[in-house]
Amino acid sequence: MNPPTEPPARVRRFTRSETWVHWSMAALMGLCILTAACLYVPQFAELVGRRELVVRLHEWSGLLLPAPYLAGLASRAFRADLRRLNRFVPHDRTWLRSALRRSGPRPAGKFNAGQKLYAGWLAGAVLVMLGTGLLMWFTHLSPLTWRTGSTFVHDWLSLALGIVVAGHIAKAWADPEARLGMRTGFVGREWAEREHGEWLP
Repeated sequence: MNPPTEPPARVRRFTRSETWVHWSMAALMGLCILTAACLYVPQFAELVGRRELVVRLHEWSGLLLPAPYLAGLASRAFRADLRRLNRFVPHDRTWLRSALRRSGPRPAGKFNAGQKLYAGWLAGAVLVMLGTGLLMWFTHLSPLTWRTGSTFVHDWLSLALGIVVAGHIAKAWADPEARLGMRTGFVGREWAEREHGEWLP
């Protein structure tokens, strides 16, 4: 009889295709935010100059933002993670209550409730930004009142998006193991059991 084998010290959290989707979208989102800052903050605009180039970079990075997501749909693992992100289960409500109270257990599957809310909000925000951006780019597509409303929504949502993405980066920076998982695809089993215990078999 073979002796029981020890579980591996590291477990795969993401496939290469999933990390590629994440970093490709992160690069495009970062370019969108940086170029937006150069267009709206006078100090940055003076520092960078070449406004026409910045405008084109902003437009095309925004237009291409959904492309990595759409390409990722070819990956079975990516589609499985989308289903996980799109489904709230009972332990997600427990996680949210504990997070709001700053105490108590925080059970989580592969993604915790906070990550699910962030992913859903980000997906909606990107679609709204894309729609309002297209109305601002192709001015002949809509009447002036629509373009004015689109500019208002686009500007304020971009500010909110920048703040939320900054919070996401801060959370990731505070968790080296999570960053390692997104870079290499693997995380320590001990970390996974502690942070995402409902995910591991």
